[in-house]
Amino acid sequence: MLGAIIGDIVGSRFEFDNHKSKEFDFFHPGCYFTDDSVMTIAIGASLLECKGNYENLSEVAVSMMRKIGRKYPHCGYGGHFRLWLKSAVPSPYYSYGNGAPMRVSACGIVGNSLDEVKILSRKVTEVTHNHPEGLKAAEAIATCVYLARTGSSKQELFDYVQAHYYPMNFTLDEIREEYEFDVSSQGSTPQGLKAFFESESFEDAIRNAISIGGDSDTIGAITGAVAGAFYGIPSWMIDKSMEYLDKQLHIMCERFVDRHPMNLIKLV
Repeated sequence: MLGAIIGDIVGSRFEFDNHKSKEFDFFHPGCYFTDDSVMTIAIGASLLECKGNYENLSEVAVSMMRKIGRKYPHCGYGGHFRLWLKSAVPSPYYSYGNGAPMRVSACGIVGNSLDEVKILSRKVTEVTHNHPEGLKAAEAIATCVYLARTGSSKQELFDYVQAHYYPMNFTLDEIREEYEFDVSSQGSTPQGLKAFFESESFEDAIRNAISIGGDSDTIGAITGAVAGAFYGIPSWMIDKSMEYLDKQLHIMCERFVDRHPMNLIKLV
């Protein structure tokens, strides 16, 4: 989850001013948290609220996303999601936007089996993004986080994605020049995963994600979720990222980390 938040923060200043290079200041005064971090934290809080009984997770997620989301009305929500937050009767709106994969990383941390992770992912996703592409993207990231944190190799992760979710028959160098802003799940999730697969460290993965342009904060969050679970996150990066959050979001992150310390952070 912290990997997703760091990817979001680092990518925030490049979302509408793409930087197609791996050379840039990792943390910068112009960075900030966006809706990606807010909703990632909301899903984490939803899972904690359930206290291990996830029967009503969908309802809890709806309540938590709306409660927390309304406190940050200007953090970059898409139009349909903004209406969902305000709606008197929130209903799924058949979205395949990349809001589905960017917020789901905590499911891969909390789930105790691959099957449970998939159930949790669906429960927190289908309340808004009930299009098959949205559901697939969320499940892809949640399962990759789970497999990464439970010891799968990068090749095993690659093979699983290739077999169940997306073809990985491209390189970042091949797409970098022409890749453009795309807020669809299918237009950003494979790219975010490829940024991880071509990386050598957590930081390198985030730099890969930013270097292709597009929806940089969300691709950073997607990549960071998997990279953080696989490589671990340097402690200084965790500390620095928390400086960008306000007190409430910081506290909510700490609560999740306290409950899942070994699963979430590997200090390197």
